[in-house]
Amino acid sequence: MALDTHHLNSLGLPKRPADTRVVVAMSGGVDSSVVAAMLAEEGYDVVGVTLQLYDHGAALARKGACCAGQDIHDARRVAEAMGFPHYVLDYENMFREAVIDEFADAYLAGATPVPCIRCNERVKFKDLLATAKDLDADCMATGHYIQRKLGPNGPELHAAADPNRDQSYFLFSTTPEQLAYLRFPLGHLASKAETRALAAKYGLSVADKPDSQDICFVPNGNYASVIEKLRPGAADPGEIVDMEGNVLGEHRGVIHYTIGQRRGLGIGGLADPLYVVKLDPEARHVVVGPKEALATRVVPVREINWLGDGAFEGAGERAVNVRIRSTRPPRPAVIRPLSATEAAVELLDPEEGVSPGQACVFYEPGTSRILGGGWIWRGA
Repeated sequence: MALDTHHLNSLGLPKRPADTRVVVAMSGGVDSSVVAAMLAEEGYDVVGVTLQLYDHGAALARKGACCAGQDIHDARRVAEAMGFPHYVLDYENMFREAVIDEFADAYLAGATPVPCIRCNERVKFKDLLATAKDLDADCMATGHYIQRKLGPNGPELHAAADPNRDQSYFLFSTTPEQLAYLRFPLGHLASKAETRALAAKYGLSVADKPDSQDICFVPNGNYASVIEKLRPGAADPGEIVDMEGNVLGEHRGVIHYTIGQRRGLGIGGLADPLYVVKLDPEARHVVVGPKEALATRVVPVREINWLGDGAFEGAGERAVNVRIRSTRPPRPAVIRPLSATEAAVELLDPEEGVSPGQACVFYEPGTSRILGGGWIWRGA
């Protein structure tokens, strides 16, 4: 029987707001606070939940991270001001096992991991979402800048209206089942200024709070110091070699280098600039070469989450746009499925600095729809 869309509430559910329970994932920042306040004002049965993801004592000394002690306090204040219940859940062990340990291991293996994607995939949209269902919530809302739209085959994931705030790169692993339950009330806003204006309208204490910049457990973006604490001995020195294996110098630990890096190699006096083209943790080698050696045309991708219509394998070769780093715009490419979860992605124009451990996210050409994505790896 077709759903009577005339009687759907603003979250697309056939209930009055007062009869609709919504769990809001509250980080303590302005985005999720505005979502919670907006839904509370509309009359929804709002329950705020904040995750404590790592050591609370250490977190109190941090600024600009999404999970610090101050952020828990800020989320609680918003809930008190708007009159809805707020819970703090201790997910510290889960976060370490599902996100931090893999981050450390991937980094040590010479990859450039994106832990925020794993956190969304394994903690927020898995365990927290299950908790929301345990609380008998009808849906879960977050402050992410991404859009959920209803298509002919069900909910679709679309990029945010504001390309400067779009978080689709970090949310490609959202499954169709999760998408059915999730809501993103800020995805249609034209700019962050609109979010801050709403925060001021609701009188929220976080209206002028700055955005978090770092990965929450990596102070000041210093990855290497975090890895050294997690994996003692990880910063052992080794050799810088060229692509033929000739030793050009010494390095202070593979973890201090990333693919595409040019500065800080300490090997001057050469006619042409050299770039890091490969990291070999087992041999403790940083491999350098000319800029053209960075160019990649075929990218092996695995652990694919498919959000397009029909089965991924059955679709055959298809033209898409892909994003291989969060900071780069989508580029034309062709996907060739190898299995239900693996593919070879051929870039129409070679890209520099394609790094294992980063995500490769698929977009439908000419639209804002996200077709899914997977993880870049070295290939067989």
